[in-house]
Amino acid sequence: MSDRYGIELTRRAEKDLNAFKQDRDRVVREIQTLKANPLAGHALKGTLRGARALEFNLKGGGAYRAVYTIVDNERVCIVFVVGSHENIYKVAERRYAALLKSMG
Repeated sequence: MSDRYGIELTRRAEKDLNAFKQDRDRVVREIQTLKANPLAGHALKGTLRGARALEFNLKGGGAYRAVYTIVDNERVCIVFVVGSHENIYKVAERRYAALLKSMG
């Protein structure tokens, strides 16, 4: 049995990812690091408690985040928003609330 986790992206996170165009592959590689180390991102607080943010930089593009939650019993990280650090947490709050509601 593998210690690795799976990675799932919500539909909205996939759209976020597609907006990266030429940097898309680099962003995917950053997110893939969660397979071996799902705790790589820092834990979030407040309304995002239970979620984590993976930080990464793109050359000439500044600071970015992939915000995700870990479902340990399914050994999967669900990424629900990917974007620039600026204003990402406001978007993440809305999407996280919707994700939690959909998960029951």
